[in-house]
Amino acid sequence: MHLVPAERAGQRTIDGHRVCDAIAAVGEPERVRAWADRFSLLSDPGRLSLLLALHEAGPIAVSDLSVATGMRDTAVSQALRLLRTAGIVEGEKDGRIVRYRLVDGRISALLKHCTSQDASADRKASARNSVT
Repeated sequence: MHLVPAERAGQRTIDGHRVCDAIAAVGEPERVRAWADRFSLLSDPGRLSLLLALHEAGPIAVSDLSVATGMRDTAVSQALRLLRTAGIVEGEKDGRIVRYRLVDGRISALLKHCTSQDASADRKASARNSVT
């Protein structure tokens, strides 16, 4: 129980080694806060839609993202501003047009994992339905 903070050392545990493993997995509070902030950006359906579109379509303009997601241009711009400030997306100017792309590798990997899991589940459901 070497990882248990002094203020919790007197608390009863059942599996001390698991407690230490859990403490190590949680890590530093700042790290947890950073991930919570990152996940809060993903918790908005509009921002998540934009990130999914950027993940699959690559560099794309605000007006095209608006059409793809069904959001208004102003809402897309506002969400992209927030995502850009967080370092998740970047805009690249091409004449008068700015095309946005996903630049955060961790978010990209997370989206890839989630979308591949969805595709796998869809294939399994389709296979089950075709058997019945």
